[in-house]
Amino acid sequence: MNAPATLKSDPISEVAANSYDVDRIRADFPAMSLIINDHPLVFLDSGASAQKPVQVLERMDRAYREEYANVHRGAYRLSELATENYENARKTVAKFMNAASVGEIVFTRNATAAINLVASSYGRAFLAEGDEIIISYMEHHANIVPWQMLRDEKGIVIKVAPIDDDGNFLMQEFAEMLTPKTKLVAITHTSNVLGTITPIKDIAQLAHDHGALVLFDGAQGIVHCGVDVQDVDADFYVFTGHKLYGPTGIGVLYGKKELLEKMPPYQGGGDMVELVTFEKTTYREPPVRFEAGTPPIIEAVGLAAAIDYVNGIGLEAIQAHEAELLAYATERMGAMNELRIIGRARQKCAIISFTLDGVHPHDIGTIIDSRGVAVRAGHHCAQPLMDRFGVAATARASFAMYNKKEEVDVLVDALNYAKEIFA
Repeated sequence: MNAPATLKSDPISEVAANSYDVDRIRADFPAMSLIINDHPLVFLDSGASAQKPVQVLERMDRAYREEYANVHRGAYRLSELATENYENARKTVAKFMNAASVGEIVFTRNATAAINLVASSYGRAFLAEGDEIIISYMEHHANIVPWQMLRDEKGIVIKVAPIDDDGNFLMQEFAEMLTPKTKLVAITHTSNVLGTITPIKDIAQLAHDHGALVLFDGAQGIVHCGVDVQDVDADFYVFTGHKLYGPTGIGVLYGKKELLEKMPPYQGGGDMVELVTFEKTTYREPPVRFEAGTPPIIEAVGLAAAIDYVNGIGLEAIQAHEAELLAYATERMGAMNELRIIGRARQKCAIISFTLDGVHPHDIGTIIDSRGVAVRAGHHCAQPLMDRFGVAATARASFAMYNKKEEVDVLVDALNYAKEIFA
């Protein structure tokens, strides 16, 4: 067997340092060369799950083939190597978020699991009847339902921060909702439906001024905006790997060290314990305290490879490219008769939700798929937000680093085709 290598930044494609070569980037993503229904795939559903570059796929394949064993406590070389890779992945994530230490990074199944961890551990231990949690109208169900479950169990109060008709987060109204009873503010960093980017640093400061903690759902935000958790002063920040060009089955909970240290375990099992007897169990320190059982070993390696890939291209370059796509798509789609763009916030990322008069969003998705165009249709796990805008569902085009303006043109042509069918 070849001697396996430890986890490190794999070389990425030769992307020019001072230019954005989208065609070169697309060559790294096998899905970009797919043919769907006799048309080149135009993948505009990265908001649900992004495609993966070969660098991630090959890194995970090598880990499975040459570096695989269970992690922690193994006394043989292969287990030591797998453990090194896994813990190095934690270091990569911590650096990407600018966490103060690797001990503040907990690996979970996804962002949903990370929010549930906070609700079940911190919420059950430190929230009491009458305590208030503030969420917003833009939340994904993953940042609504866990708090409702906690409310039904403990009698906490959930308050909902409003947005305006363009999808802007209303800071003044939010500030007026804060009271001495506010114990936690749980807000999306970036709306998965509207693309709205919330002012999380200002939100955190206001919440902290009132003695409340903050949790930010960064499933979309970390992909399009990045985050410096120390600069923002987040108490908790969650995201998922599969939207960040990494694999499914891996998520991240960032939590300040002092908070994680006082939180009880969320689940029990192997590896998160120090000593187990039939009378008593003692638990390990965070983050392992919250990682019961065999963790997502190879998925963590894949997430680290995805972060290396994004860093190699440059998040600022990706942001600039996506901003151009958003502006172009907004102009072209906004010029279409009978098309309504839902969400025109002053600060937003490259996500466009829309409706087309006379055509149900699910029909839009089916019809334009015949032209090779993949978009999401439905309520996007944000039914209260749909109610806020008076629609049952929308179609959603979400753009990523590998999309190009020509694909916007294909989308618009496909939407015009859908209009003709229902004319």
